[in-house]
Amino acid sequence: MGTIETRGIWLTTTDSKVLRSKQRIAEAMDLLAETGFNVVFPVVWNKAVTLYPSQTMQQTFGVEIDPMSLGRDPLEEVVVEARRVGLKVIPWFEYGFASSYNLNGGVLLQKKPEWTARDYRNGNLLKKNGFEWLNALDSQVQEFFLNLVLEVVKTYDVDGVQGDDRFPAFPSEGGYDEGTVGLYHQQFDRNPPQNPKDRQWLQWRADILTGFLANLYQEVKAVNPNLLVAIAPNIHDWAFQEYLQDSPTWLKRGIVDMIQPQIYRRDFGSYCAIADKLVNQRFTDATLPKLAPGILMKLGSYCISPEYLVQAIEYNRQLDIQGEVFFFYEGLRENNNNLAKVLRNGPYAKSASFPTLSDLSAGAVSSKRTSSIWQRLLKKIF
Repeated sequence: MGTIETRGIWLTTTDSKVLRSKQRIAEAMDLLAETGFNVVFPVVWNKAVTLYPSQTMQQTFGVEIDPMSLGRDPLEEVVVEARRVGLKVIPWFEYGFASSYNLNGGVLLQKKPEWTARDYRNGNLLKKNGFEWLNALDSQVQEFFLNLVLEVVKTYDVDGVQGDDRFPAFPSEGGYDEGTVGLYHQQFDRNPPQNPKDRQWLQWRADILTGFLANLYQEVKAVNPNLLVAIAPNIHDWAFQEYLQDSPTWLKRGIVDMIQPQIYRRDFGSYCAIADKLVNQRFTDATLPKLAPGILMKLGSYCISPEYLVQAIEYNRQLDIQGEVFFFYEGLRENNNNLAKVLRNGPYAKSASFPTLSDLSAGAVSSKRTSSIWQRLLKKIF
């Protein structure tokens, strides 16, 4: 049996024109296949628009597709070109429950003010790190989002869907809208705590998001049981306290097939510390096959060094982490495709098959994992 690994990369519309023409998409798929990748995560939802013609968006907001993509279907183009070179495709719903970035809610909340998320400061529009939010705890908002996901899996020949640090997620400062307060009051005969970080209140809201994910998981599997549900959350427990992302519960309940925590650290030492913690504290032998961390390849002027790139992949394998996903595609093309060459001649020189659902749920991480943990302990001792 050959190597089975997740070798993935995100395709964005931010700082990248890769999705802006069919030719660019075709060239990208060629480069990725030659480099040894086996799966792409193309963005299909950000900045209040879709990268495919969406009936859900047309009916709800009167905007069928990202205006830059009028007359095209970027998602379909990715699927066709990826299939041509043997790559898997898992569409990425980047913005999740965020409605806009520094636009005071943007077009979504102009059209649907009743979907506005409210914070504990006098019920103001919920805003965190520049992002304004839809009320992720509202059943109508959840239904809208579920419909976006379902139309993608029903319409396109994809291999799954992916959420991230905004799906399923909600800033912990939120939940102070009338509907959520009413629901909480009904259950506990009191209003929610004014302290948004109150542990019980954090858990109560996180459980609503977990319930949404469980429902979405079921609905996606009803369309096709082989479709993968992947999430790239922030790192636990920070993600729980700041964005109500309860990934240990998702794993325990079996409502996520692949998880790509964003270990976006710019030095190898910090990367190792988080990867160690994940493997030794957050994952079990049964859930470890689902783990393929997100690694920061490029952001603004930062680009990962070839040394760190190779070290991170090698370290993953030492920990029995069978794969990773890189943010994002343009990093490969820096300096005349330098990093693509590094991968192709190094850790990705031998081809690898993308894991099947049974690989991910087998829990059959051989005794290799135990022996690698022992080896690390022995190294520390001696």
